[in-house]
Amino acid sequence: MTLVPPTRPTGDASNQDPLKRRVLIIDDDELIPASLRLALPSNWSMSVAATKEEADGSELTNGVVAAFIDMHLTKGQTKAEGLDIIRSLRARHPHLEIVAMSGDLDRNLMELGLKSGATRFLAKPIGAEEFQLTLEKIEALLLLREAVVDRRGETRWVGRSQASAEVLRRIAEFRGERGPILIEGESGTGKEVAASLLHAQEPGSRPFVRVNLGGIPETVFESELFGHVKGAFTGADRNKMGLVEVAADGDLFLDEIEALPSASQAKLLRFLESGESRRVGSSETTRVNVRVIAATNRDLASMVKAGEFREDLMWRVSGKRLRIPALRDRLDDLVPLAENFVSLERPRRNKTLAPDAIEALKAHRWSGNVRELKRICEQLCLLAPLPIIRAQDVHACLPFVSSAVSQEKSSPVDLSLGLVELVARYEAQVIREALQQGSDIDEAAERIGISRSSMYKKMKDYGIERT
Repeated sequence: MTLVPPTRPTGDASNQDPLKRRVLIIDDDELIPASLRLALPSNWSMSVAATKEEADGSELTNGVVAAFIDMHLTKGQTKAEGLDIIRSLRARHPHLEIVAMSGDLDRNLMELGLKSGATRFLAKPIGAEEFQLTLEKIEALLLLREAVVDRRGETRWVGRSQASAEVLRRIAEFRGERGPILIEGESGTGKEVAASLLHAQEPGSRPFVRVNLGGIPETVFESELFGHVKGAFTGADRNKMGLVEVAADGDLFLDEIEALPSASQAKLLRFLESGESRRVGSSETTRVNVRVIAATNRDLASMVKAGEFREDLMWRVSGKRLRIPALRDRLDDLVPLAENFVSLERPRRNKTLAPDAIEALKAHRWSGNVRELKRICEQLCLLAPLPIIRAQDVHACLPFVSSAVSQEKSSPVDLSLGLVELVARYEAQVIREALQQGSDIDEAAERIGISRSSMYKKMKDYGIERT
């Protein structure tokens, strides 16, 4: 591969920020990528190539989500070399957004570019606003693709209990329901799976956008949900589409709605009542048709009585209710769930559950519900020394490391669990103890020196209920 001369910024893939979307600019005129780089939004990174050979380099094209390709790369040559590059990139990256660029506005060339696999055609020179607007449209399309649930049947409910049958029956009853639906249940019971099934049973390729409200800081809630315009606040260097707009004509899944602060509750209520979304910094409103599916692991009515949740918002989101029972109330599901989780690990680790291991799993209380069971099964597949997982392997995985830490030094920590698992178990116990000292999550988070959103996320990860 011919390397781009060091005098031109290359955007080498090895130095790319993995959290940013990557765009590839293929143009032999050094001024074009230089000017586009100045207009590049902060959440994008750029790679540059000047020839077909450079563009074929995997170091440049891997991880790229959009490519701007000049149709004529060699001065004086009438053949549009960019068409070959478009075909090559389209063959290697079927989902790549390809923008053809040319100063020649020949209609035949535009048609050839689109037929070769380009999704858009822009006339050169490209202005900064036009470049940013094109990237915004591409990002909105990517968000929509990422949000749409895979409809090939991967999302399924595992369980054969009467309680599971009732959950599936209720989900079927909600087919065609356009009003809000509230899914209730303890943390880790499968509320997100239920929301996915509610969405998947509706016809068509409708967007399904998941939002973990417990993980969004209050200061950016409005911007994340409704978007913002360029210049709305410090750091808003581009227009941004909100998640509500991304979910238009589909389903918006609001997980952990109980975690919303009162100010954010008011903003959400305003949208639910009016159906109108307004980006931060804009005076224009957009009507958005979206079905809201909310989920909570707390009793919202009790929160209303305690002054922690708005009563009008509770009634707004709970037009229809779906209750997901705890795993301990549907133990007939434990065996199929455990066998399913073990089977998911089977391509890498050929493990099966012995009858005594299943009995040991049944004897556990499962305060973390299905999420805790999944994590234990993953650990069993990793740590069990034999192909058959035994009861003693289950007992070795279930106790928290904190109990070992608090014992006499004659009772050593089980180092076979590995540092990552030991630290995770100790962290979970620290969070439990912080919550036991007071029911207020904000105070517990402050007590152990983490943010409120981090506290909610860790509680969800470890299946910890608010006491």
